[in-house]
Amino acid sequence: MWKLKIAEDGDFLTTTNGHIGRQHWEFDPNAGTAEERQAVERVREEFKLNRFRVKQSADLLMRMQLTKENPTGTIPSAVKLKESEEITEEAVKTTLTRSISFYSSIQAHDGHWPAESAGPLFFMPPLNEDGGWGLHIEGHSTMFGSALSYICLRLLGEGPEGGEDKAVSRGRKWILSHGGLVGIPSWGKFWVSVLGLYEWSGCNPFPPEFWLVPPSSPVHPGKMLCYCRLVYMPMSYLYGKRFVGPITALIQTLRGELYNESYHKINWNAARNTVAKEDLYYPHPLVQDLTWGFLHHFAEPLLTRWPFSKVREKALRVAMEHVHYEDENSRYLCIGCVEKVLCLMACWVENPNSEAYQRHLTRLPDYYWVAEDGLKMQTFGCQTWDAVFAIQAIMSSNLSNEYGSTLRKAHDFLKASQVRENPSGDFKAMYRHISKGAWTFSAQDHGWQVSDCTAEGLKCALLFSQMPVELVGEPMGKEQLFDAVNVILSLQSNNGGFPAWEQQRAFQWLELRNHAFILLPNVTPNVPMCLKRYGCWGICYTYGTWFAVEGLVSCGRSYTNSPALRKACQFLLSKQLPCGGWGESYLSSQNKVNFMFQVYTNLEGGRPNLVQTAWALLSLIDAGQANVDPTPIHEGIRLLINYQMEDGDFPQQRSSSSNIFRLLRDLLAILFLLSSGDSGFDWNTTISPAALPPPPSLLCFSVATSGSNSSFGEETISSELKSLSCSTTSELWITFGCSVLFPILEMGWDRRRGELEKRGRCRKTRATLGSPPAARIPPLEIPNRRDFGERLGIQDHRLNPLSPSFAQIQSTFPLSPIEIPDHRLNPLSPSYR
Repeated sequence: MWKLKIAEDGDFLTTTNGHIGRQHWEFDPNAGTAEERQAVERVREEFKLNRFRVKQSADLLMRMQLTKENPTGTIPSAVKLKESEEITEEAVKTTLTRSISFYSSIQAHDGHWPAESAGPLFFMPPLNEDGGWGLHIEGHSTMFGSALSYICLRLLGEGPEGGEDKAVSRGRKWILSHGGLVGIPSWGKFWVSVLGLYEWSGCNPFPPEFWLVPPSSPVHPGKMLCYCRLVYMPMSYLYGKRFVGPITALIQTLRGELYNESYHKINWNAARNTVAKEDLYYPHPLVQDLTWGFLHHFAEPLLTRWPFSKVREKALRVAMEHVHYEDENSRYLCIGCVEKVLCLMACWVENPNSEAYQRHLTRLPDYYWVAEDGLKMQTFGCQTWDAVFAIQAIMSSNLSNEYGSTLRKAHDFLKASQVRENPSGDFKAMYRHISKGAWTFSAQDHGWQVSDCTAEGLKCALLFSQMPVELVGEPMGKEQLFDAVNVILSLQSNNGGFPAWEQQRAFQWLELRNHAFILLPNVTPNVPMCLKRYGCWGICYTYGTWFAVEGLVSCGRSYTNSPALRKACQFLLSKQLPCGGWGESYLSSQNKVNFMFQVYTNLEGGRPNLVQTAWALLSLIDAGQANVDPTPIHEGIRLLINYQMEDGDFPQQRSSSSNIFRLLRDLLAILFLLSSGDSGFDWNTTISPAALPPPPSLLCFSVATSGSNSSFGEETISSELKSLSCSTTSELWITFGCSVLFPILEMGWDRRRGELEKRGRCRKTRATLGSPPAARIPPLEIPNRRDFGERLGIQDHRLNPLSPSFAQIQSTFPLSPIEIPDHRLNPLSPSYR
């Protein structure tokens, strides 16, 4: 029987915080009673029978284990409301109590909420009814998914006719009927080349020599999106070595099974650019094919011959230096599972007896997840991301005293999960950013800073600091809070946007040369683009509208003064289903008028999705729809209440996010209810989920700007943004959070800096920390802070004791100037000039 282990050590493992947040599954043949084993087999069989109808697991094995370890006792009976029945305060409070009680029962002893983070859901896609496998759990069959899944089954011991209902045979038939293995995309070509099922000459080059290119080059790997860079890093090493595994009898057999012609007659040069139509997201631009052709026909033959082979040897050494650096700084977790197995393989190819390879092996269980649908691979954990939203939800419910022990454990986890140090050594030379003070997506050992995770972690830390110590424990140290502020501000790109992991490094024009999402260079959308209504981490327009509305409301906009918010409400109301909910299909991302414009698509049958219903309700409440007509909100909340199950959980439904966190359906389905807090349930009053316990002086910045107007070039909400950021004495109210992270003091400035300098004009900015009415600083002419910061070597953006805002922070977190180790002038303070 499989058991979930929490915060446990092991051989060859290293940790920075005692493994707090670590979760992995372990098989124990003697675990469990006969009744528990029968229950496990029953849920597995039920999933199997319904796998084509409900493809997403509900993490029932984890729930069964944790609810047994954390019994909650009796909970109130479920509330069921009739169509015309009024939503009372008692009904909402009962639903909240039942939800949080259940949620507390699946909290781990170290304070986090264990869950699978399946990412794009393509690491273990299920078999489709047509015999193939898709790129993700809901998708149509693709050559990438079908070929790799078929090969895995054969390597695991299934015969050519094996599997239930001859699944292997059906998979092979799908592959051959769609052109055979030559049609697999580039990453697939790489993997099957390593296995010996494909020739390296049929791959477009991944030359390791790119690591020797001068950093100033626009195509240097250091300018790529970190996920792209870190995946191609071990790929380039294995490509440069032309590594191929042993050609066993099984490999020889598979060569005969996966192609429509003899293996030795295949035109490998033509196969380089052959991609099955089911896998072709966007046709290769001509310049890309020409570049690959040059590298393949001219550069590669040259670099494999003396004396140029010496350059290849040096490039391979440099690539492995980067591999080892990333391994050591992530405690061999790596940034995600794709890079993880590639780095593991590169370490084995370099030295199969090395300590690095052994350390890689012991971290593999951190990526496994077991549920009723079997054993799967995760992207990486989502421990911090789930915890920060759970914390805010419970705090907003006005039930904190009843669930103090749950919050205390979560607080301990939060404090133990903040990254305390920057990457080791000369991290800039390894193309890494500062990480001290950040929160990762998963646990501290992961080490990779994420801007929105840090913002949400900081918000939770501030919330905890306002609560009784006897209830939630000691607050986080002041210096740790300043470190979090510092890392967030340091991540802001020149265009004003906040990327997830690193500052913008590449040129925008590079994006036009590569339309594949995962291969984008490190270019970051600015704030106006973020406020568009389309989201690509979630599905899709519903998700994007939620964040856009939250951002506009945080900037002081309301239903009455913002055409964009009124349009957002009209859009959401036009998509509300007769049952009161919302249900958008992932096909909204796939169905396109052209490359740039997607088409909103409902789930088949007009079925609602609880997560998307919660997103839509949060948007409508924030935008002020309740002031106009609260009826649609009533209908949506009635749906959520009626869908709650007997144990307080909510049912698993279709995927609503490409990063579908299994617990997110519980969290977001109740978040609307939690957001109302002690509002007295006046449904004619706008209720903001951002209305959390801390005083506004800690959560809001008042920014007054004056000077010339700036154009953002975004037609969607350009009028809104112009009035927000550039008009005389406009006010921006920006809360800490994932949609708007910090005051956008120079939003739009960098885009037109050159133009304004030519006119001899300089933007004037003044800022204070506080709630309205705020004392304003006289306008100051300040130079671009990033240029001056780089010139003076300033990397620390913590608040300076000389700034007027420091006094207001000091009122909440008393701190004498002598305790601050770094007194360099803050570019945002009036004394900086």
